[in-house]
Amino acid sequence: MKLSKVLGSVGVVSAAALALVACGKSGQNNNSNAKEAKKFPTATSKKATKQGGTVTVALETDTPFTGIFSDELSTSAYDSSVAAPGEESLFDTDDQYKINNKGAATMKLDRKAKTVTITVKKGVKWSDGKQVNAKDLEYPYEILANKKTQAQRYDSTLEDIEGMKEYHEGKAKTISGIEMPDGENGRTIVIHFKQMKPSMYFSGNGCFWESAAPYHYLKDVPFNKLQSCDQIRKKPLYFGPFKLDKLVRGQSVTWVPNKYYWRGKPKLNKVVIQVVSPNSASQAIKSHKFDIASVINSQWQQVKNTKNVNWVAQVPLAYSYLGFKVGKFDAKAGKNVMNKDSKVANKSLRQAIAYAMNVDAVNKRYTQGLSFHIKTLIPEGFGAYHDSSVKGYDYNLKKANQLLDRAGYKKKGKWRVQPNGKPLVLHFATMSGSPNAEAIAQNYLQQWHKIGLNVKLTGGRLMEFNSFYDKVQNDSKDIDFFQAGWQLASEPSQDSMYGETSPMNYERFATPENNKLLEEMNSQKSFDSKYRVKVFHEWQQYMNDQAFVVPLSNSYSISAVNSKLTGFSTKPSQNNNGHQLWYQVGYAK
Repeated sequence: MKLSKVLGSVGVVSAAALALVACGKSGQNNNSNAKEAKKFPTATSKKATKQGGTVTVALETDTPFTGIFSDELSTSAYDSSVAAPGEESLFDTDDQYKINNKGAATMKLDRKAKTVTITVKKGVKWSDGKQVNAKDLEYPYEILANKKTQAQRYDSTLEDIEGMKEYHEGKAKTISGIEMPDGENGRTIVIHFKQMKPSMYFSGNGCFWESAAPYHYLKDVPFNKLQSCDQIRKKPLYFGPFKLDKLVRGQSVTWVPNKYYWRGKPKLNKVVIQVVSPNSASQAIKSHKFDIASVINSQWQQVKNTKNVNWVAQVPLAYSYLGFKVGKFDAKAGKNVMNKDSKVANKSLRQAIAYAMNVDAVNKRYTQGLSFHIKTLIPEGFGAYHDSSVKGYDYNLKKANQLLDRAGYKKKGKWRVQPNGKPLVLHFATMSGSPNAEAIAQNYLQQWHKIGLNVKLTGGRLMEFNSFYDKVQNDSKDIDFFQAGWQLASEPSQDSMYGETSPMNYERFATPENNKLLEEMNSQKSFDSKYRVKVFHEWQQYMNDQAFVVPLSNSYSISAVNSKLTGFSTKPSQNNNGHQLWYQVGYAK
C-alpha cells in the first residue's frame, strides 16, 4: 500500500525528495521556466543498453536520513528514496495507477465473496534466495496492527479486514480475515473484508498492503524491537533488483544486484545514493558529481544550461500545507481526539492565518516560477476528483483582519488577545533543509504580525527534519500550527492522512462530518464513479471551509539525468511503489 509519506524542507516532494517550495537566491518569476518544464519528457529516450556501470544519485537534504528499511514502519520520503533500488511493491500498474498482473504478485477481487486474493509469483525471491511466501504477505499486517511496533500507518481502513481490529486491540492472537489456503509456505493469501471498496482496483488504496516482509528473517525479533533492529536498520532483505551492500548511516547507501531477482539481472553493477546539502545541489549538477540529481527549483537558472544531461520533469502527486493542532492522538483509544480549548480551535483564527499568507509572492520570489499556489487537498493529477471550484485562501489582509475582529480577537497594544481577553501567543513549527527556508519562515511571521498575531517560531528557530516530525507526531505542546508536506498515494482516498483513527492525521481533527465524507468516498454507492466524484468535491469544499489543513503549493519537479543513461522514467507504468524501476536503468551502448 503506497500510503502517503512525510516530506522534508518547506514541502519537499516526490520519491527523490525534490524541493517544492524551493529556496535559493531571490529571482524574478519567469513563466517561461514553467512552460519549459512542461515540455520536458517524463522519461529518458529508450536505447539499447549495455551491461555494467555505477550510477550515483543525489539525495538533497541537510539532515541525515533515518534509515528505517521497512515499508510498514517508515514514514519518511527520504528513507523511501534511499530504499528504492531494493524495495519493490507486489504490484505494477498502468499509467492510471490501476493494478495489473505484471508485477511480483497478482490480485483478484471478488465483490460478491468480499475477498481479495493475492498470489506471489513463483521465482520471486528475497535477496538471500528464499521464495517469497504466503506468510511474508500476511506478516506486514501483524507489524502494522500490533501496538508494540508503534506503526504510524495503521488506520481504520485496515479494520475493514475481518479480525484486524480484534488483533490490534490484543483480543486475538491472529488476524482471522487473512487466510493462507496453501499454508504459510504457499504463495497465496485470501483477505476477507467487511465491505468492498471502489478504490481496491488501484494502487495506494489503503485497503490491503502492497509490500511483503521477510518473516523468516524477522520472526525472532520482538515487535517492540523491530524498528531499531539490525535486520531493518543495517541489513534489510528485499526482493527487488538490488540488495544493500554498504551503509554509511544517515549519509549514503550502496546497492548491488540481487542475483535472485525475478525479472532478471539488472543492467547496472552498482547504485550509490548519497546525501548532498541543498546549498551544494546546483554545483553538484553543474560539475556532474551525480548521474541523477533533483533540481531545487530556486536554483534552476544556475543549472539550466548544464551540458550532457537530460531533463526529466513531472508535477508529482504532492503538496505543502499548513496544519493546525486541534487535538491529540489517544494511543489507548487508538484515535484522534479534538480539544475545544486548543489555541487554534477557532475557525476564524485559522482562516485569518491562511488569508495573511502571501504564497504567490513567495513562489514568485523563491522558486523561479516552477512552484504554484494550490487551493485544494486533491491535486489536479487526480483528474475528475479534483474540484477546481474550491476558492482557497488567496492573500487578503483586509479579510484576515475582519475575521479576527468579528471573532473577538481584539488588539491590545501591538498584539491581539483571545476573545476571553487573555494574551495570545502562537507557536509555528517549520523545517530547515532548503537554502531559503529561513527567509520564507521570517516572511510568514512578518505577515502574521501585520494582522496583530503574536506568532513565534517553535524553539525560536527552524527545526531539523527528524526533530520536527518527532514533535509533530507526539503532539508537542510547543506547536500550535506547522508547515509540512505530503507525497501522496496514487489512489485519492484520504483516510490515511485525515481519518479519525490515523496516527498520520497530525492535526488531530476528527468531526462527524469528516468521518462521514471519508467513509462515503469508499462506500458501495461510490462504485458509481459519478457519485464518488461528487463526494470528493463535497469533502474538498468542507475542508476548505474548516481550514484545519490549508494547502499551499505544488511544483514541477525536474531531474538532471546523465545523458548516457537510458531507462529512467517517472511514468506510473514504469514505476513501482512510487519509484523508478531500477532494473531498467543502464548506460546506452
